[in-house]
Amino acid sequence: MKGFIKKLAPPPAWKVPVIIISGLICGLLFYLLHISRAASYLSDEPSTCMNCHIMAPQYATWSHSSHRENANCNDCHVPHQNMVRKYWFKAKDGMRHATIFTLRREPQVIMIREEGRQVVQENCIRCHSRLLTDNKVRMERACWECHRETPHGRVNSLSSVPYARVPVQGSTIPPWMQRSSKQKKH
Repeated sequence: MKGFIKKLAPPPAWKVPVIIISGLICGLLFYLLHISRAASYLSDEPSTCMNCHIMAPQYATWSHSSHRENANCNDCHVPHQNMVRKYWFKAKDGMRHATIFTLRREPQVIMIREEGRQVVQENCIRCHSRLLTDNKVRMERACWECHRETPHGRVNSLSSVPYARVPVQGSTIPPWMQRSSKQKKH
């Protein structure tokens, strides 16, 4: 084992530069995790979905629905069979969202993907199984074919709910940078 670690160690002249570069990379990684609010995605708090301003119409319509009292975003949009599937789905979907938003490729109209549709259907059945008496309807049709506006109402674009009250997100600009830009203006 010691031989393996010795092989990984940089030459003596490179130790200080490697330590500095490693520290910078770790620092940037921690800063990225902080600025992206990465830890918030481990929770089931609905306002976490508002970390991206593009979700404002979905959050606003959900917050005025009957589901608000009994279900949060993850209750419907994340699998619940086991913890591994739940967090794998959250991680995979989160990385896709992060990539889309980082590359500024977010669509005007948010459409659920097929994998997400299956999860929502599973969760509708999981929560409302006592109300479902006809197995044929349960297996052949998606719940939203009849319950189209549950719980999000009509959300067609970013301007669908222009007067919706949604939580205001804090600035993504770190305080030290805000202070320095104010000092430059004076």
